[in-house]
Amino acid sequence: MSATLVDDAKEIFTPPDNLPADKLIHGPLLPQLIRLALPTAAVLFMTTLLSVAETYFVSALGVHAIAAASLVVPAMLLMTTVASAGIGGGVSSAIARAIGARRQDEAESLTWHAVVIGAVGGGLFSLIALMAGPALYRSLGGRGASLDLAVLYSNILFGGAISFWILLLLQAALRGAGNVKVPAMTIMGSVVVGLIVSPVLINGWLGAPRLGVAGAGVTQVLCSIAALVVVVVYMRSPSSTLRLRRYPLRRQHFSAILGVGLLSSINVVMLAMSVTALTAAAGAVSVAAIAGYGIASRLEMLLSPVMFGCGTAAIALVGTNLGAGNIARARQVAIVNVLFVAGVVGLVGWFVSLFPQLWLGLFTNDQAIMAVGAQYLHMVAPFYAGIGVIFELYFVGQGAQRILWPMTASVVRCAFALAAMMLVLRGDASLHTAFELVAVSVVVAATISLFGFLRARWDR
Repeated sequence: MSATLVDDAKEIFTPPDNLPADKLIHGPLLPQLIRLALPTAAVLFMTTLLSVAETYFVSALGVHAIAAASLVVPAMLLMTTVASAGIGGGVSSAIARAIGARRQDEAESLTWHAVVIGAVGGGLFSLIALMAGPALYRSLGGRGASLDLAVLYSNILFGGAISFWILLLLQAALRGAGNVKVPAMTIMGSVVVGLIVSPVLINGWLGAPRLGVAGAGVTQVLCSIAALVVVVVYMRSPSSTLRLRRYPLRRQHFSAILGVGLLSSINVVMLAMSVTALTAAAGAVSVAAIAGYGIASRLEMLLSPVMFGCGTAAIALVGTNLGAGNIARARQVAIVNVLFVAGVVGLVGWFVSLFPQLWLGLFTNDQAIMAVGAQYLHMVAPFYAGIGVIFELYFVGQGAQRILWPMTASVVRCAFALAAMMLVLRGDASLHTAFELVAVSVVVAATISLFGFLRARWDR
């Protein structure tokens, strides 16, 4: 009798083999990381390619248009990274832990709370950008036509901030549950449409109005809205493993997301401040310097899909394994992920540092622009492996809810960037020296991140 009851209990409480968590807590690590990361990395690469392609389309409009797009990049980077890598990391971490502990209702409630957070966060960014955008771009060196175009582009982009935020957080929720295919497919579709529509609106092809820089902004907003509709329809359907439905709002679920997400967002803000500081330093030199730095730094944006894809995969694997009590495997995930990503981006960095013209020549033949871009790549690109270490240990820290050391590393990088900006603005250093400080900051921050990972305890 008792044996029968035990067998019945096992049938009730043993999770079925097809649950996402079972696939995340067993099997070889590197293939699982690649399986989870590849779809995300591929579509984010396509998204970044769209951004790079838009830079190419806009470059035909002249140096003021290139400078305008470069001025808006730090603000747009801030919003997308706060949503996806900051708050989105908190969403993925909380949901991964709930899935690992077999609490499906909690995971779906957390998803609804993510929607609420996305609406509030997007609205705040939209309001701030519309009110403070002109002053920000002026402080970065925008003048005359460059400033006017930057404000126009910014107003359009941030006018659609709520749709951007909700889309990014829902994608983070799905990735935290181990579903990378649906976010990948929706992003891929929106990118393909964007690559077609963007040049049409920018250049006024096929009878469309010639919107110039504004066309790039309109395209991004329309594509984000379309992708959001697709994701919502899927998550409301029975085929979704993580259903989107209304739940009563609970303080502890907001805390589960924001406890990691807000601290991670501070981390992201410091990253954006670093980019903004270097843009301001370039703006103190010339419009060509802004454009040169903007084009060179876009290479890091092109590599970010690899770092972000593997990082979000690490969040899901680390969080799920910790939720299941498998601490040793969670740390193994971190080590394998860091070694893989640092190797990939490091090789790219060394190659581009030796042949920077191969990248810069895609966008311009202006010698002044290429000179600044080449300086940056010669100084910073050899240390891209360190950037990979910093980013991946940051994502690992999100999954483990241990982000003190990653934040410390970001504080150091931001301090170096701000110091570089101040030295250039005061005339005490050249832009070349500023780029050297950026390279030093990468080495120091990577060392801090590694030291913190080795010291951190995940069993308490």
